[in-house]
Amino acid sequence: MLASVLKRSSGALFNRVRHFSTTRTHGGLKDQDRIFTNLYGDKDAFLKGAVKRGDWYRTKDIILNGQDWIIDEIKASGLRGRGGAGFPSGLKYSFMPKVSDGRPSYLVINSDESEPGTCKDREILRHDPHKLLEGALLVGFSMRAKAAYIYIRGEFWEETLVLQKAVDEAYAAGYIGKNACGSGYDFDIYLHNGAGAYICGEESALIQSLEGKSGKPRMKPPFPANAGLYGCPTTVTNVETVAVVPTIMRRGPSWFASFGRKNNAGTKLFCISGHVNNPTTVEEEMSIPLKELIERHAGGIRGGWDNLLGIIPGGSSVPILPKKICDYVLMDFDALREERSGLGTAAVIVLDKSTDVIDAILRLAKFYKHESCGQCTPCREGTGWLVDILTRMKLGNADYAEIDMLEELTYQIEGHTICALGDAAAWPVQGLIRHFREEIENRIDQYHQKHPSIRSARSHPCLLYTSDAADDLLCVDLGGRRIIKKKK
Repeated sequence: MLASVLKRSSGALFNRVRHFSTTRTHGGLKDQDRIFTNLYGDKDAFLKGAVKRGDWYRTKDIILNGQDWIIDEIKASGLRGRGGAGFPSGLKYSFMPKVSDGRPSYLVINSDESEPGTCKDREILRHDPHKLLEGALLVGFSMRAKAAYIYIRGEFWEETLVLQKAVDEAYAAGYIGKNACGSGYDFDIYLHNGAGAYICGEESALIQSLEGKSGKPRMKPPFPANAGLYGCPTTVTNVETVAVVPTIMRRGPSWFASFGRKNNAGTKLFCISGHVNNPTTVEEEMSIPLKELIERHAGGIRGGWDNLLGIIPGGSSVPILPKKICDYVLMDFDALREERSGLGTAAVIVLDKSTDVIDAILRLAKFYKHESCGQCTPCREGTGWLVDILTRMKLGNADYAEIDMLEELTYQIEGHTICALGDAAAWPVQGLIRHFREEIENRIDQYHQKHPSIRSARSHPCLLYTSDAADDLLCVDLGGRRIIKKKK
């Protein structure tokens, strides 16, 4: 039985590797194909330098092609949202009403970049701000919006100053505002700083914050495209998603679609951090192998590839992948979903073998507990339980049965909240149990070898938690009742 299972598993792995290896190799993006040509701030970030790099070139002609043409070009390019969900951008933008019922429409750009490990949008804000502003005009025009609001993370103060200067330049040059770019279309751009709350990265909580209310997610429906900012039709989209649109309009959707696998088109900003020799943010082709991405652009793993423990491939909210999967997996939406993880924001967090993986996931669980708005009971209560159980598992003060209880807890949180923060809290823990269960079990065994009295006390089937006291043994049963047992 076991042999047949292993044979099937190895066969599935072989077929997956063979599937990837027989398709066109992706990666090694050429400089002439890069969209963000000032990603590292080597050149002038403001209007003069931006114009030299091709920004604002014949923007009027693009606008005069009409709203539907721009939407169709975005659809044809295969662009998917770069903020985490990966929803087709052209389709999302087309949901906005084509005929106004008297209410204005708004474009809201989400720059509340608070996902741990993610640092791509801030590079656009401070080094290529005019790409974002031109993209805002084109996307806003395509959905018949009268204005764009760029919601910026509160800690991004220097980035805000740079972007505000770029906005002032664009107004002075006539690129935005009344008769934007001489097209006859009026379009304004406003900046708004948040106050550092992670939850405001969720689109409806962001809208609440923009309106001056407490940043808590709204129930859906109604969706923002029907009733968003100030009760008006609104689309909330990501900085990188908007910033690539002008280049797609100029170079054509087929050019953008030529990168990456089918349904995973384009170039992408990847943020690589953790135990690599050269942490960086880099623009690369979608579907590049994860191993190649790290070795080509981040100088490889600290101590070599064999020192790799695991990688969180898309920011802190997606499940961790062990080395055996990192050896072959591709960096795109579909390949990572097949491995029960996700591309997310493409924030690659690398962990080498010096990492206590249980402690690492515990640290993420503490983050989500702290950032929960507390509106939904599964998230408000469940994130605290995740932290409590993982804190004990880090020490080994747990039972094997509690591993399954912890996994079940994550499924009671996932999908039972208004927004996706509950999912974000649950998925890293699920990845830990899926790929590093043996590490948890070993930690439990080591702890019980040092504390044999704990294991004997837990022989009672209802006991959930025990701890040594000076003279007594404190036990807590599944009903939460505290029981003091005298030590023999």
